[in-house]
Amino acid sequence: MDIHAAAQPDPHQEIRESVRALCAQFPGEYWRKLDRERGYPTEFVTALTEAGFLAALIPEEYGGSGLPLSAAAAILEEIHRSGSNGAACHAQMYTMGTVLRHGSQAQKSSYLPKIATGELRLQAFGVTEPTSGTDTTSLRTTARKEGNDRYVVNGQKVWTSRAEHSDLMLLLARTTPRDQVKKRTEGLSVFLVDMRAAKGKGLSIRPIRAMMNHNSCEVFFDNMEIPADSLVGEEGKGFRYILDGMNAERILIASECIGDARWFIQKAVEYAKSRVVFGRPIGQNQGIQFPIAKAHAATEAAALMVKDACARFERGEPCGPQANMAKMLAADAAWMAAEMCVQTHGGFAFAEEYDVERKFRECRLYQVAPISTNLILSYVAEHVLGLPRSF
Repeated sequence: MDIHAAAQPDPHQEIRESVRALCAQFPGEYWRKLDRERGYPTEFVTALTEAGFLAALIPEEYGGSGLPLSAAAAILEEIHRSGSNGAACHAQMYTMGTVLRHGSQAQKSSYLPKIATGELRLQAFGVTEPTSGTDTTSLRTTARKEGNDRYVVNGQKVWTSRAEHSDLMLLLARTTPRDQVKKRTEGLSVFLVDMRAAKGKGLSIRPIRAMMNHNSCEVFFDNMEIPADSLVGEEGKGFRYILDGMNAERILIASECIGDARWFIQKAVEYAKSRVVFGRPIGQNQGIQFPIAKAHAATEAAALMVKDACARFERGEPCGPQANMAKMLAADAAWMAAEMCVQTHGGFAFAEEYDVERKFRECRLYQVAPISTNLILSYVAEHVLGLPRSF
């Protein structure tokens, strides 16, 4: 019996099965080797691209599948549920919406077909900075327009994962100084930067070694010139464009967390059944059973929140509260399941070959990024419950 069987037929069941079959070609040893070497999963990303999964949200007219967000969520969930990791490619999915909704026809026609085939990778998202963190309106990277044909970019981004392995970057920069705007959210603009043309010409990248292998980097801009047609949408409205895509980001990341949680639970169940101590399986002990059952219940509850947020998004309804709560609850469920899985395995959880320690490290990230639990709680308190704004 499948402990995760859905009460309703899953419209994306075939996609899930296909993703699981693909991930089976990339077992734990593949990921362990990459983790040790801090490598990039080129073969895995290529396989996903060739199967059409990374073009799921690209409209058919540009060579994609034109599928809804729930399909992309299913893809990412199954990648993580299979023991793989979607970090190498998830940014392409959640930055896609900014280009689709706000990019020019020329930008979409030029880039989307090549992204769909894998000729180009859009996996770098340049927002966070060393001094501002998640306070996006305080970013210091500037893009100054010179003449009618170009912008000159100066500044620095941090935790820009996969910048070394991406051809394009979605970049948020200030085009109007803060002292010249009425609101802090004004004067920010989004650019679709062709990193191939900019590398070595004002653009430099420095890798950051981190607890998990997400190929994170610092990116430096030193008088980097980009064409004026790199601007996405209207100048000065970039903050709204970025916010517009964040609900999709929250939902997709939440789906990854659900996948992680289900991986941990299944791993723990299998180990608890097979590990014999004092003459009986450890899963016969309630001290082992109850934490697994509690993690399962928390995961299924979080999955319902993710499903609700996704349905609202697809209907075009406001879903900020649901998307944020889905991400928080799913991240919490995944972390609960991770802790439980380590405790169930005991010392073996720390052995590489079980993959628990790798997934444990990867799972911890989602308490912090792409938005921390505390910021979500602050959002819910202020915008949902109407409590005074905290400082």
